[in-house]
Amino acid sequence: MSEKERSSQGGRVFEGIFMEPQPETLQTLRKSEKLFIGIPKEVTLQENRVGLVPSSVAILVGHGHRVVIESGAGDKAYFTDHDYSEAGAEIAYDRKQVYEAGILLKVAPPTLSEIDLMHPNQILISPLQLPIISERYINELKKKRVIALAMEYLKDESGSFPIVRIMSEMAGISAVLTAAELLSNTGGGKGVLFGGISGVPSAKVVILGAGVVAEYATRTALGLGAEVRIFDDNIYKLKRLQNQVGRQLYTSVMNPIYLERELVTAEVAIGAIHSESGRTPVVVSEEMVSKMKQGAVIIDISIDQGGCFATSEVTSLSKPTFVKHGVIHYCVPNISSKVSRTASIAVSNIMTSILLQAGSTGSIENLFFANHGLRHGIYTYKGCLTNHYLGRRFNIKSTDLDLLITSDR
Repeated sequence: MSEKERSSQGGRVFEGIFMEPQPETLQTLRKSEKLFIGIPKEVTLQENRVGLVPSSVAILVGHGHRVVIESGAGDKAYFTDHDYSEAGAEIAYDRKQVYEAGILLKVAPPTLSEIDLMHPNQILISPLQLPIISERYINELKKKRVIALAMEYLKDESGSFPIVRIMSEMAGISAVLTAAELLSNTGGGKGVLFGGISGVPSAKVVILGAGVVAEYATRTALGLGAEVRIFDDNIYKLKRLQNQVGRQLYTSVMNPIYLERELVTAEVAIGAIHSESGRTPVVVSEEMVSKMKQGAVIIDISIDQGGCFATSEVTSLSKPTFVKHGVIHYCVPNISSKVSRTASIAVSNIMTSILLQAGSTGSIENLFFANHGLRHGIYTYKGCLTNHYLGRRFNIKSTDLDLLITSDR
């Protein structure tokens, strides 16, 4: 073949191979990954709940996932080891076996000794509970390169917080029932009946916030016959709450003058403000608390995010109350743990759905990439702090999570 022919042939080859449109390549779905899920026994804050109940374990095991649960983890919610074994879970008598799992599901924050048992790239799903965590807690998670998600910051497709919502429903009901008991003589109060009777005025309840906690607290308080006042700066939320309850209510923005006027005559004040990313704002000063009635009751449900009363301090189910300025304070962060069986089923339903989605997308890390709501809950990722509020609070450098996840792919 002459040089001219070779040149002509080369041109045709070049044209045929490189100049023709190439077929489009589509991203193929990754093969689903079988998850390894560990459920440790809770050891802090008198926690009675468990992350997965036997019915949820049966669903996950039926999809091919592996679940290992520490012996006795469900006892306080009245789920036995036998119940879990029958559902297909492996029962671990050494907690180190549980901490070998790729995903740890807890309903209380891990202790520092529990963090020591974790390994790099392990995924921790648990509450964050801002008042009890420390700089050392964050640094230990970073050191272990754990991917930590805060349950209370997980979002669903609608932008709401499913764990917060379901816990809030229970917290709202429990707060009112608890307040009613604390007002009585046996509860340490001044012997006030929550609901009114003929000829005697009913108790006045002030609720801060107009979200889900407030809705269920309002329903319960009205059902018991109390007088309710609701404060929130979001007018839409106040209107929504009235529509949900189905009756006209006393509502107001967080005007300090109006708020103080209602607090000084109230028997009960319930803090029900939720922050989307950091600490709950303090809306009731210590001076306001000092002006409240002697024997009045404060239930600060916002305590797991710092509390919205200046006088609030974290308490536990074993010692749930303290008195300051003559006012009884109830500041238990895991208030739903009082109804541990119901709470465990509620959390388990939501987490099972998330875990099944993770299994179908290849891994829970793939789900992070596709699901912004799930990413919203991440606060440490493979050695980096990704929550800017925690970074400011503890003076630790924080990194944008989207940059970290993109660089990992």
